Amino acid sequence: MDNTDLKAFEKSKKSLFDALAKTQQESYKEKIEDVIDYAKDIYTKNGEWNDTNATHLINVAQVCLNEIGLGTNSIIAAILHETIERKWLTQVEIEKKFGEQVSNIVSNLTLISSLDPKDPKTQAELFRQMLISLSADARVILIKLADRLDTMRSLSRFPSDQRLKRAWEAFHLYAPLAHRLGLYRLKSEMEDLAMKYIYPKEYKYIVKRLQETTASRNKFLQDFMLPVKEELKKRGFKFTIKGRTKSVYSIFRKMQNQKVDFDEVHDIFAIRIILDSKPETEKSDCWQVYSIITDKYTPNTERLRDWISVPKSNGYESLHTTVLGPENKWIEVQIRTTRMDEIAEKGLAAHWKYKGIKQEQGIDEWVARVRDILESPDTSPEDKVEQFKLNLTGSDIYVFTPKGDIRKLPTGSTVLDFAFDIHTEIGAQCVGAIVNGKNTTIKQELKNGDVIEILTSKKQKPKKDWLAFVVTSKAKSRIKQQLRDIENKEIQDGREILLRRLKNWKIDDTENAFRKINKHLKLKKPTDIFILIAQGKVDLSAIKTLLSAEEEKAPVKEKVSKIEKDKQEEDESTDYLVIDEKLVNIDYKLAKCCNPIFGDDIFGFVTVNEGIKIHRTTCPNATQLKNRWPYRIVKARWKGSSKAGAFQTTIRITGADEIGVLNRISEVISKDLKVNMRNLNVSSNDGIFEAQIQLYVEDTKHLEMLIYKLTQVEGVSKAVRMR
Repeated sequence: MDNTDLKAFEKSKKSLFDALAKTQQESYKEKIEDVIDYAKDIYTKNGEWNDTNATHLINVAQVCLNEIGLGTNSIIAAILHETIERKWLTQVEIEKKFGEQVSNIVSNLTLISSLDPKDPKTQAELFRQMLISLSADARVILIKLADRLDTMRSLSRFPSDQRLKRAWEAFHLYAPLAHRLGLYRLKSEMEDLAMKYIYPKEYKYIVKRLQETTASRNKFLQDFMLPVKEELKKRGFKFTIKGRTKSVYSIFRKMQNQKVDFDEVHDIFAIRIILDSKPETEKSDCWQVYSIITDKYTPNTERLRDWISVPKSNGYESLHTTVLGPENKWIEVQIRTTRMDEIAEKGLAAHWKYKGIKQEQGIDEWVARVRDILESPDTSPEDKVEQFKLNLTGSDIYVFTPKGDIRKLPTGSTVLDFAFDIHTEIGAQCVGAIVNGKNTTIKQELKNGDVIEILTSKKQKPKKDWLAFVVTSKAKSRIKQQLRDIENKEIQDGREILLRRLKNWKIDDTENAFRKINKHLKLKKPTDIFILIAQGKVDLSAIKTLLSAEEEKAPVKEKVSKIEKDKQEEDESTDYLVIDEKLVNIDYKLAKCCNPIFGDDIFGFVTVNEGIKIHRTTCPNATQLKNRWPYRIVKARWKGSSKAGAFQTTIRITGADEIGVLNRISEVISKDLKVNMRNLNVSSNDGIFEAQIQLYVEDTKHLEMLIYKLTQVEGVSKAVRMR
């Protein structure tokens, strides 16, 4: 393709070399020409060397040089910034030809360019933090800003949906980064370009009004500056005066915030006085000019901003005052020196120029300073644009869901940590993941920028060994809770299985049977037998043999008495469902809607698939069940002993939110009354706490005693059983 087909490219290339000629980097012209030729060969080989692509590379390099102030390595990296991403070159190939620093920059640019924020409005802060954490060299962030600015300048050639997405990213991700680094001109242009596509009507309206009022603003500027110019010349100052109109987006934001029309925005433009001062007289010269202006015009002392005595963290130095000018209009005046103005325009990049440091060394020092700024929180109350606070200590990583949502996790986090961060159930059922397109185990440690798709199975359950490799507190607490829930369910299920078997075997003294089994199996806790039964690890026929052998040793007279007693009670219990004796071969469950416990008034409800459900007569569903299905209601009553039982119930406790109250409650429940807690939820508002505790009790008397004890705890005002 001949050069006539690349007119825009040739124009941009000439502009780049003209800029090099004006800087200390002119000696690198030949080196940069070689890079451009090298890029041309690579793009041509892949059929992508055209005016659009070629111009973009040079434009990004120009922004790096002219508008940010970066050095030669950054310009080279800018020209090559898409080669690894397009898989035309490798990092090793770039390192061999252009050095390690350039190859690292291009590689990191490829990494952050591959990250796609699906919703920049809601996840802007996390995405910015991730960009910074991934960019060991701050040049990566700066070149990315240059790349995005050129994209915004040529946004009209993108499809409409991409235009809006890029515009929102500019608003929420890249403009705040530019602002943080003192690149105010770049930040303002990016916001204006974004507004052009997001708020097109408002943008056109403000641009039109600015054009219509240009003449009146120029006249105001001349009238305002005439007496000031005369005094400055009389005092021997060398100076330049500029009128600076606020950015379109800045005016739009003021109109929105103040709910006013264009004509009611008072500070649409500012006057900038730039002094040609010696380094040793900079501050005193600025204050003298301030004195001259405030002698001529009345200042608003509340609007004085002194960033000369104490510069902003990004290096910005200037003296701002707002005064009442001609026509009784308020106007902002900015007073600074040539050096300060260049730093204000190019950010910290201009510092090296004024320190007598060699160019490349100066750039390195500046980049280190940029890194400090990016990692430090910005607390300046004068900053009007959205601020973001960073606390990067190397202890966090940023990873993606398949939909592009960003998740922040501690360094060392695993696939399982990520799964629990998404949702407890996903974590509990996690069997592995696909990380960056590859299958991995739940123990796989994650890295910055990983894209993780969790694989689950309904058969999966949390295991104790998971606690050995998860690192997040959320994962650990959820796993422990799940393990407790599994254990409590196994206790309940195992107990129900064993009780039914004991009834089938006509063994009445359940407490004695439990004791014999535990002693025979040498179990540590009374509930261990229930867990083993639920897990299928105990041969129930062997237990029957054990208990039958013990039963045969009992006197014959005692057996006869027991049979007679059973018959008598059977006669007495006609038309009743006797829970602990008469449910042979009939499946039943305690209803979860009301959690009946031993001693409650109860009834049975015959379900379609789950046997008989036992409800409290005060159950919230009792009235509906009895009215709609009276023929499925059966009488039920408790019988026998509840000492071996464990019935779940929920207690609500309220009281004063003071230190130690929860510990005192926990001691009463766990230590004093030996009650097993399953779950605890606590909320607090205006000094009052409310706790809901799921626990296991033996019967209603046991529950009443527990509630009484809790009401005696210091700080507790009320304790009640929940329906």
